[in-house]
Amino acid sequence: MQVQTQDFRGRGAQFNPMNRFMKQERVQQHMEVIDEPLLLNDRTDYTEIFPKSIINKVDSPDLMNLSLNPYQGCEHGCVYCYARNSHEFWGYSSGLDFERKILVKKNAAELLEKELSNPRHKPEPMMFSGNTDCYQPIERKLGITRQMLEVLLKYRHPAAIITKNSLVCRDIDILAEMAKKNLVSVMISVTGMDEKVREKMEPRTSTYKNRFETMRILSEAGIRTGVLFGPVIPGLNSHEIPEVLERAAENGARSAGYTMVRLNGQIGDLFTDWLRRNMPDRADKILNHIRAAHDGKLNDSRFGVRMKGEGQMAESIAKLFRLTAERLGLNQDKMIWNLSDFNPKAGQAQLTLF
Repeated sequence: MQVQTQDFRGRGAQFNPMNRFMKQERVQQHMEVIDEPLLLNDRTDYTEIFPKSIINKVDSPDLMNLSLNPYQGCEHGCVYCYARNSHEFWGYSSGLDFERKILVKKNAAELLEKELSNPRHKPEPMMFSGNTDCYQPIERKLGITRQMLEVLLKYRHPAAIITKNSLVCRDIDILAEMAKKNLVSVMISVTGMDEKVREKMEPRTSTYKNRFETMRILSEAGIRTGVLFGPVIPGLNSHEIPEVLERAAENGARSAGYTMVRLNGQIGDLFTDWLRRNMPDRADKILNHIRAAHDGKLNDSRFGVRMKGEGQMAESIAKLFRLTAERLGLNQDKMIWNLSDFNPKAGQAQLTLF
């Protein structure tokens, strides 16, 4: 069966579902006249915002307690991304808007330094990309993530990074210094080995080849590196777990983890539309496999269950992942975070004249 041609090339989502918080929405009525430039403009827009804080407290036992997000929205365009729903809080859609309307926190590094110098701040690892990728394409130009890493190194504060972009290698000078003090770990997120699927499912991410190369470069620089198979999509990429972990281990990964796909909120409609466009002959089978891992639903938001799933499907995936990781010698040691070197007074340091 022939795959339907996508209307928006280079985008994961192909439409904007209605924002659940908005009572009204703009719709396409006369696409050949005024609505065409209004609604089909595929340019990525960047809007500067100036939040009052940058360290986010995460109310979930499945994740780190603190996270850092220099951007809202993500041009990588991963169609399955759970963070898409958060874009609705900003008045946008979780669909195309999430990929084309990027909010930039220009004052992120300044805020971070202010919060780290607060006497009430207690050091613990903070996660970059808890919501959207901190190394998405615009970071190459703006360098906000790099500025934040400079602050973290200055204050000797630990952080974990998750990314799908090889741009992280640009900051290897800072990361290597942090690694010497046990202040950083980097997880490279990989979702399979099939480039044709990647180009459609997460269109503006680094190629899989570049991601494995990134693992090698980081690990050779002494930076603790791991692989995150995220997400596992039963029936689509779950069979690629052994090959992904093997390639990661060959390129210096020391740890490995995975998350099960969960199509929360509007993501269920976006992902279903993507499947029917790109894999119409397999769509129903994949959706049924996802439901089998989430008690008959496309999404399960329960803490402790949502990230791994449950049932026979989830158990078989967990077993395959565990046995493969053990065979390859992954996850043999845990990251020991250095909290003792944190210096909240780093910003007060003055040059001494002799």
